Amino acid sequence: METAIITLLQALGVVLLADFVAGVVHWLEDAYGSEDTPVVGPLLVKPNIVHHHYPRFFTKLSWWQSSWDLLLLGALLLGAAAWLDCLNWQVALFVAISVNANQVHKWSHMTRAEVGPVVAFLQDIRVLQTPRHHALHHTDPKNTYYCPVTNLVNPILEVVGFWSRAEAFIETITGITHRHDTSNRGAGPGPAWLADYRPAHAAGRRHAGLAPKQSDEG
Repeated sequence: METAIITLLQALGVVLLADFVAGVVHWLEDAYGSEDTPVVGPLLVKPNIVHHHYPRFFTKLSWWQSSWDLLLLGALLLGAAAWLDCLNWQVALFVAISVNANQVHKWSHMTRAEVGPVVAFLQDIRVLQTPRHHALHHTDPKNTYYCPVTNLVNPILEVVGFWSRAEAFIETITGITHRHDTSNRGAGPGPAWLADYRPAHAAGRRHAGLAPKQSDEG
């Protein structure tokens, strides 16, 4: 019995660690660099800018399209662990959660009909992050609640002011500040290239001179 409890606690710790690491990656993509940054700009930063302006755009992407980079990193981590002779179930679980972090994130932007009964049930019992919880990240100024897998890690980080402290530290050391987010209301127009990602119905409303509804872009 004691062994089972220890194993369950270890598994929970691995899941929370994977959620935290995914949040750190998400934060770095959201907060720093631009679409013009070499290599990471078009591959990582640009999709995040699109996501903040049109949150449901990436729900149309396949698992591979939204997770190929995480799969590559996961494979490298598994290879390194095997080479260092420290590959175990904890590492495998961490990689499995991390590789699917974007998919869990994607589910939080989809309807219950889109995700299906199994995922909806796991959201209901709080095994997976709920859409309501993730919506806090997409509330202006969109600079918090970065962890995408569970409902457990974000509140803890908020209590200690983790993200604001991390950004203040980086600004003190490097002078680099959080990237201006044009998806916030009143923050100015977004980049012109965003028109390529605009939902057809939102574009139609703008063409007709109508103000966009929240559902046009969410």
